[in-house]
Amino acid sequence: MNKLSKILIIVCLTVLNPVIVNSAEILQIKNSNTILVGDQNRNLTIGLFCVDVNENDELKATNLLKSEFPRGSKVKIKPFGFKENVLLAKVFNIKGSKEMTELLIAKDLTSEICPS
Repeated sequence: MNKLSKILIIVCLTVLNPVIVNSAEILQIKNSNTILVGDQNRNLTIGLFCVDVNENDELKATNLLKSEFPRGSKVKIKPFGFKENVLLAKVFNIKGSKEMTELLIAKDLTSEICPS
């Protein structure tokens, strides 16, 4: 049942409400790889897909994400799967012009760890 509810949340966040007022929004950026998004009364922990930030760059990467995606920012989510009960996804701003993983790669804070 728990997995079914997560799948329903993903469908709601990605298909039904990406542009409506009730779209997902950033609640917290926990670290350079993990964020918390919400849709009204539901929260979902998301791990950024294909990201591995060096321990020395962790604070800089987290601060960059917080400045580019402040709390309350509306986002679109492109899911890729689950790992240890965390949704792996790419997270875009609502206009689709910025993506978290690409932002970290552009600033040389991570390298993409997945094949193209």
